[in-house]
Formats: sequence, structure tokens, C-alpha cells
Amino acid sequence: MSMSRRTVGQTASAGYQIGVRRTLPAGSERIWSFLTSPAGLKLWLGEVPPLALQAGEAFTARNGLSGEFRVVKLGEQLRLRWQKPDWPAPSTLQIRLLPAGEGRTTVSFHQEKLDHAGTREAMKQVWENVLDEMKKELTKDE
Repeated sequence: MSMSRRTVGQTASAGYQIGVRRTLPAGSERIWSFLTSPAGLKLWLGEVPPLALQAGEAFTARNGLSGEFRVVKLGEQLRLRWQKPDWPAPSTLQIRLLPAGEGRTTVSFHQEKLDHAGTREAMKQVWENVLDEMKKELTKDE
């Protein structure tokens, strides 16, 4: 019985995946409002035309990133096809907002169907940077 060895973040069926989450000092409504605002969208999609944020809506950002929203649960979850212009195939990106107690929310980015470990590492850095920027944005008025 031979078992193929997989590297960190590699799945049997969905290529490589990465999950990054952070608990932020704001309620889910405030985080959702920011995440779906023009400034928030620019952070994780790039410059996009105004979006209705509904399942089936496709987009292309000025930076060439493209995708399509698959699931939109207001205040809770976004799931979409997400592809950089130089990628051979789209990935699946899921963003979830999870209640974490009084005035705190855990923001989770989970991305799968990445083509290799290098892409996984690059996307880990992207989502960590997005979460850092979100935290700055959400705490700058305090």
C-alpha cells in the first residue's frame, strides 16, 4: 500500500489551501460594512466597479483579478471564485465572520484550489496583510 506524501496545506482533491483568521475588536455588522464598502473591497479584490454582492455576480478588477460570487449570506459569509490574471485556474475563496464575544468578531479567509505551495505561501501573506489593514481601519477612530 503506497501513500503519497502531501506537503503542508495540500489536500487530496482541492490542490493547496490556506486559512487565515484573526479576531478583530468590532462587531460583525461593522466589519461586514467595511469589508463590502469600496475601501474594503479594494483591500481584498482591488479596484472594482460597484458591486451588488449577490450570487452569480461576476467581476473583474482593474488589476486583472476576476471572479464570481457563489454564496452571499449578508453579515456572515462570502464564497467566490477568485483568480489572479496569471493563474492557470480559479481558486475558491471563502470569507466568514464568526461572533467572538462582546464587540469582537473573528474574520476567516479560507482559500482552496491553489496550484502549488508557493502560491499558498503568497496568499497566506496576502490575507494576513488584509487582516492587518482591516484591524488598522476598524481601530483608527478609537
